[in-house]
Amino acid sequence: MTDKELLYIEDALGHEQYFQQKCKETAQNLSDPELKTCVEDLTTRHSRIFDRFYSLL
Repeated sequence: MTDKELLYIEDALGHEQYFQQKCKETAQNLSDPELKTCVEDLTTRHSRIFDRFYSLL
């Protein structure tokens, strides 16, 4: 892998961690069960995307 590709993956990992954190925080503050479930699903999705990027290393 080139240095540029590694930097891209590192950047993408950081973004996915940020999205996971914000989704978790948002889900904790929601009272609507349907909306909370939707945001928790987004947290899981970003976790999977993070894992996929991480597996490239």
